[in-house]
Amino acid sequence: MKLLVTGGCGFIGSHFCRIILEKTDFELVNLDALTYAGNLKNTEDFSDNSKYKFVKGSICDRELLGELMRETDAVVNFAAESHVDNSIRNPQVFVETNVLGVQNLLDLARKLKVKKFLQVSTDEVYGDLALDSPEKFTEHSELKPSSPYSASKAAGDMLCIAAHRTFDQPVLISRCSNNYGTHQLEEKLMPLVISKALRDEKIPIYGDGKNVRDWIHVKDHCEAILMILQNGKIGEIYNVGADNEISNLEIVKLLLQLLGKSEDLIEFVKDRLGHDRRYAIDSSKIQNELSWKPTHTDFEKELVEMVEWHKNNF
Repeated sequence: MKLLVTGGCGFIGSHFCRIILEKTDFELVNLDALTYAGNLKNTEDFSDNSKYKFVKGSICDRELLGELMRETDAVVNFAAESHVDNSIRNPQVFVETNVLGVQNLLDLARKLKVKKFLQVSTDEVYGDLALDSPEKFTEHSELKPSSPYSASKAAGDMLCIAAHRTFDQPVLISRCSNNYGTHQLEEKLMPLVISKALRDEKIPIYGDGKNVRDWIHVKDHCEAILMILQNGKIGEIYNVGADNEISNLEIVKLLLQLLGKSEDLIEFVKDRLGHDRRYAIDSSKIQNELSWKPTHTDFEKELVEMVEWHKNNF
């Protein structure tokens, strides 16, 4: 199989590229615009692999996409603007990449008869849940995005669903919970806490810190994407989660403990606009239909590994 991965120099995309090269015989092209969120250092360990090729470029560049897709069997789209705070400050760029960019990919994939198109999405498209609710997001949950970021991702998903319905385009969608692991950008919660704690700087926590997220190791997420790509039913959506709900404040305290730092570094700040309260994923569909399940389930052990990586790469 000849696979085009977009956004493969980012946190999750680079881990996926690594798994593809380790576990398959696919020929892999990685298209990445190398914005602030993409880093060639994330791909250094496999950049000389004979099955791998890097191309710098944007999913908004239709001419380049056309050249790359002419001999492509499948596309996995990680390329996205993804930081909620940035989307609040500048929604326009999120629409350009997460909506118009997805439409470019779909148009050219359909024109050039690409056999599979997998849109990597997020549980944030579902909005949020009450802290005291037993409910979890399923693939049939209503889309109620809260931020410009999640709204743009929901729009991209809807374009994929429409492409399948209208044109019978071979589309798949994955929606995952919060990822953690090595190579993550400092703007995200865990690496932000680690980097600030190592500098003995104050760690800002939005609101009361009780916002809950479902955390999954990035390698488990990437294994799930590969499973969906290979065995998923065309036209279907698959939720990916680890049933690992923890509040932001608990995460911060645990990381400070692992770093041997005082909780006095915690500083509560004005809450984020439209801040989602709780995410929770029901991943029974992918577990039952595709026999996938998370394997990196010792959360504290995985955090220790991540902390050590960030210490060595600080």
